[in-house]
Amino acid sequence: MERPDWPTVDRWVMGEAWTGSRIREHAAHLCETIGPRWSGSEAEWEAIHFIRDQLAGEGLDDIEVEEFGLDTWSWSKAEAHLLPSGLTIHILPFNRCPSFTVESAVVDVGFGTPREVEAKRSQLAGSVAVMSMAYEPFTTPEPHAYRLHRLALAGAAAAIAVDTKDGGRMEYHSSHDLRDPDLPEMPLPAVTTSREHGDLLRRAATSVTLEVEALFSPAVPTANVNACLRGSGWPDEHLLLGGHHDTVLCAPGGNDNASGTVAVLETARVLAALRRDTGQAPGRSIRFVTFSAEEQGFRGSAEYVRRHYGAEPRPRLAINLDELSAGHMKGLVLGFPHLRRLVQRQFDGMKDGLRCHVMSQIDGSSDHFPFLLAGIDAAHLWRWRFRGRHPDSDYHHEAADTSDKLNVRELKEYVGQLARLLLRLSWLSPDEWPENTVTPEQVNERLAAERGSVVRIY
Repeated sequence: MERPDWPTVDRWVMGEAWTGSRIREHAAHLCETIGPRWSGSEAEWEAIHFIRDQLAGEGLDDIEVEEFGLDTWSWSKAEAHLLPSGLTIHILPFNRCPSFTVESAVVDVGFGTPREVEAKRSQLAGSVAVMSMAYEPFTTPEPHAYRLHRLALAGAAAAIAVDTKDGGRMEYHSSHDLRDPDLPEMPLPAVTTSREHGDLLRRAATSVTLEVEALFSPAVPTANVNACLRGSGWPDEHLLLGGHHDTVLCAPGGNDNASGTVAVLETARVLAALRRDTGQAPGRSIRFVTFSAEEQGFRGSAEYVRRHYGAEPRPRLAINLDELSAGHMKGLVLGFPHLRRLVQRQFDGMKDGLRCHVMSQIDGSSDHFPFLLAGIDAAHLWRWRFRGRHPDSDYHHEAADTSDKLNVRELKEYVGQLARLLLRLSWLSPDEWPENTVTPEQVNERLAAERGSVVRIY
């Protein structure tokens, strides 16, 4: 089967990615016209219908809105007052924090390390523990979920986690680590406060009152959006490009994750236009998916894997797009090693210095995780880890993650390079792909060995 003339295709694809771009238009609609897109909300459904309509308008095949029920959460009240002064500090509940009210002594546990918690153990029963979200310098880093669990075991009634960013910024956090199914989802009620208010709390309060009112709603309708560009050579095989369309509560989600959603839409647009205007289709099919509920435990991508990859053939590779404005594109990071040489050969042919790497740990940070759990080859893009992070786009779970956080010029490059890579991978014959022998049991064995570790980013 004759492969495309890559120099000609590359010129067309990169030109269309730049001059035909709708990035700014799509970002404004998602972040400003619609706004925060918490899964299960009316706003998320507006986004789902918008994404479906854009894919249909660009001529994609087999577009489906795949609905499922989501057990979701929200809050209506979160207040904290320092005693004896009565001063108010700003707080955000952790995701899925239950309703609670407590007035108790404040105990500063530093970074929540075993040494620090043990030193304060006699004071912790029934207290409100104050813990930095940062890692203690020069100490083996430990995920905050394990540190919160340690506080719960020591008898703390609640925890206030102090955010690492300055300027009064606070992010939504989760108190669990999905890599460890034995870790409680919510070991104790927990809230976040800013770095500045954390300092005030530690200096000026002997006690604190905390009150959170939360609501849990079962089986709320939500949906993934799934579309396809059919291959002309091996149409029953496929690659997958996906990214989540939801946000945390109250965040417009510019970097996290309008950047990824728009890149899925734009890559689909460019490749559909290539087929329409030149007749050049991919060799194997390419699916374009936006996931619901990434911010609620990757439940959209987990549902997608459950629904599609029982009897259906698995993708040769699934690529997840998340927070693309955090740094420029440097390459691809695989979950498993056996495709490394194959992907690097494609990058070498593209001649832009892109690199393929392999995670040393199972990465549970985004929607590639449910694919990895199933033993499916999955990857995320090399954006900001180790080098090249953009400080002015270091926004995600917060209200200031607005559409201006998108780097439009860099997203154009992302789209063009993704289109080039996907086309090349689509035209590799089945016998060129190394066999994937990874099983879910092997993945779980790795996860068990990696429990309590922090995934390397530096």
